[in-house]
Amino acid sequence: MDFGIKDDIIALVSLNRNVVSSSAPIFFVENKEKQEETALLIAKITMGMVHDLRNGVYAIVRH
Repeated sequence: MDFGIKDDIIALVSLNRNVVSSSAPIFFVENKEKQEETALLIAKITMGMVHDLRNGVYAIVRH
């Protein structure tokens, strides 16, 4: 199985503007509702899955 973390993380959706990433785009949002909506839309468009990292960040990944 070929697994590359840079290839499999599609995007991050964060409430915290201090989050940084060198390989995945980050979408900063104002509140939890907008975070959920944005993460779900990105996942739908990219055929990815949303994972709550429980630190104010959602990761959209391709499995």
